[in-house]
Amino acid sequence: MGTGQYSRKKGARSKIKKYKKKSWLCHRAKDTDQIQDEIEKAHETGKPADTFEYDDELPGGGQFYCVETGKHFADAKALADHKKSRYYKRRCKELKEEKYSQQTAEWASGMTKEVLPPAHGMKK
Repeated sequence: MGTGQYSRKKGARSKIKKYKKKSWLCHRAKDTDQIQDEIEKAHETGKPADTFEYDDELPGGGQFYCVETGKHFADAKALADHKKSRYYKRRCKELKEEKYSQQTAEWASGMTKEVLPPAHGMKK
């Protein structure tokens, strides 16, 4: 009766971690500090950060680029629609915040080197 090969139904292993696709590795957006660095460099050089040479590999030839999110779009309408989206507005709000520095990170982790006054009077 059952001479055919046994196979699981599609999606039967979807909840097992080792069989899940790791799509977050390749579709991850740029971090806010990377984008802030790009914007600062553009201001220093005086050249806009969103100018690219024509490239067939990128959507729309690389001509429609959103600096705040770091994404390329196929045409001007798609870029205009993107600039009305919730994702774009949130990202702009994040970019307005002050950039994290090493000093801020050390302060948050409790690694600061504070000079405290002595707890008891100095003995002479």
